[in-house]
This record gives sequence, structure tokens and C-alpha cells, in this order.
Amino acid sequence: MQLNHYDTPCLWVDLDIMESNIQHLAGYFKSRGLEWRPHTKGIKIPEIAKLVINTGAFGVTCAKLSEAELMTAAGVKNILIANQVVGEQKIERLCQLSRINEIIVAVDHLETIQLMNRIAEKFAVTLNVLLEVNTGMNRAGLDPGQPVLDFYQAIRDLEFIRNRGLMAWEGHTATIADPDEKVRSISASMEKLSATVSLCRENGIPIEIISGGGSGTYTISSNFKLLTEIQAGGVIFTDVAYSKWGAETRPSLFLRSLVTSRPSPKRIITDTGWKTLPGWSVTPKPLGVDAVDSISFSSEHGVIHLTRENTSLQPGDPLDYMVGYGDNTVFLHERLYGVRNGEVETIWEVKGRGKYT
Repeated sequence: MQLNHYDTPCLWVDLDIMESNIQHLAGYFKSRGLEWRPHTKGIKIPEIAKLVINTGAFGVTCAKLSEAELMTAAGVKNILIANQVVGEQKIERLCQLSRINEIIVAVDHLETIQLMNRIAEKFAVTLNVLLEVNTGMNRAGLDPGQPVLDFYQAIRDLEFIRNRGLMAWEGHTATIADPDEKVRSISASMEKLSATVSLCRENGIPIEIISGGGSGTYTISSNFKLLTEIQAGGVIFTDVAYSKWGAETRPSLFLRSLVTSRPSPKRIITDTGWKTLPGWSVTPKPLGVDAVDSISFSSEHGVIHLTRENTSLQPGDPLDYMVGYGDNTVFLHERLYGVRNGEVETIWEVKGRGKYT
């Protein structure tokens, strides 16, 4: 059945391109001696996560505990929660999950990890942790160097905590437009992380895993002989954002809309607004429309302003957008339509929608 049979706005992925992207990435990381642990914060669909694993990834990364619970229930093994899990309720859920799956979680606070140790003892489970290092993003994580060593020395005797290594995300570099400046910035982050790894190892702290790299940085950060695994995940779709940020994959994620109004030959109105196609971080790209001057969105309307008249598109005509940024788009939808050769081959439920806890 063709995509036009389904109501709009309709999020869809070109299966041939997505599968080609996955195969390319699996080979790319393997050739560099890296494990691939794709982030699912933008993928949101366990079936696609399992497809990526079957093609060469060895596990996944999740942003939230509830995402990891969803992936575990679907049979996905070996999960990194690249976020801090805090509070007794969530730590108890983490312990329950760690009984049935290989789970690693990011940490950066001494009192939290001491609480994790006490709760893990009650559950008779060992919790695997990566210490998050702040290499320039200035979000979570300890400063590199001595603070990391001090932290690990302080937790060495925690019986129910297993140190697996370090995690650092150079996300502050992803949007740098100048290629040379981007390389310099990522290099600076990697140097901080490398010095921290060396300091830990010199003082007897085992560093098994060094996790980092994302869809907007992997082409550079994967070239350093430092990381052991890469978290790039949204790049399997590739969108306007990742195309701008240096991804070596092809766009496969689109949104089908309908033209709803033509109030002017230089203005096209579609039935998709920011509730289904956000444009606040990266603007989506309408396909097959020439002379686009600007695009704006309200809650239920997309407005395409043209520099010259276009009367070919009329109300009721389909119009596809290349998604601006998949990570803030997929979770807005209940379904993702997989299209091959113009036909809908599969319909996936976006099961990760609403997994925020």
C-alpha cells in the first residue's frame, strides 16, 4: 500500500537508505576497532534497535531508565544508560533491571553512588558504572584529571559497585561549522579525556570502557586511538542536522504532509506544525519546492515562504519534508512508516514515546 493511503502528518523512513546507513556505520566502526553502541534517544523503536544490533552493534545507549526497561523487555541486551540515575525509587528499578540484563550507568556524585551501593546490597546485585567526565560540554560529569581519580579512589571499596571505565560526550562541538575548528575542539576534548585515562591507570584504576562520540562528531572522534565505543545513533536516520554536522550517511527520515492552503502564489501552507515537526533547533527542508525563502511553524501549520511564484502545488497535494532533527521529532509520533520502493512495507509503533523517567 502506498504512503498516500495513510493520513497526514505521517512520519516515514526510506528503508533502503536507512539499512544502507546502518551497514555503512557498522563497517565504519569495525574498521577502526571500535564497538558501536548506538543511542536510542532518537530511534525510540526496539525493532530498529535490534536491527542495528543484528547488523553489527553490540548493545545500545539509552537516555533514561524507562528507555532501558523498554529495550530490555524487547530482548535488547547490553545497555548503557548515559545519564545519572538518582533517588531510591529509580535506583531500585535500576537494581531490578540489572538482575536480568547487562546494564551500565553513568555516575558523577559520591553520595549517589554510595546510596546505589547500599540499595544494590539489598537486591544482591552488582551495579556497573562509568564515571562521566566533563571535557567541555559543561553539563554533567566531573572535571577531568584529579577529580576523577579522587572519585574512583573514594569508591574502590564499595562492594556492590563495579567500575567499568569512563564516559565523555563532546556534544558542545557537534554544531561547529568550520571543519578545522571542529577538529581542534574535539582534539582538545580528547586530550583532556586521554590525560584522565592515563592518570587513572597510573594509579591502579582499571579503565575497561571509554565511551563517547555522537552522530555529529563520530567522523572525527572515531579517529583518535582512545575511545573503545561510539554512541552515535540518530545518524542511522540522518536528517538536516546531521547532514550539516558532517555525517557520512544519507537522509532517510521524512514527514509527509498535505498542502492545506495557498493564500498567495508565494506562500504554501501545510498541515504540519511544531507538534509534529519541530523547527526550533534545525529547520526541516521541504522537498521538491524551489525558491524557498523561509519556513515557519505554529502548532498546527507549516508556512513556506517563496522568493518567486509557484502555483503547481494546490490544497490536497502531498509535500514531504526532510526532518530537521530526528531526536526531537520521532518521539512526537505514534507510528513510523517504513517505505520501500514507494510502498509501505512495515509500520512500527514508537514504543519509546513517553519514556521520560
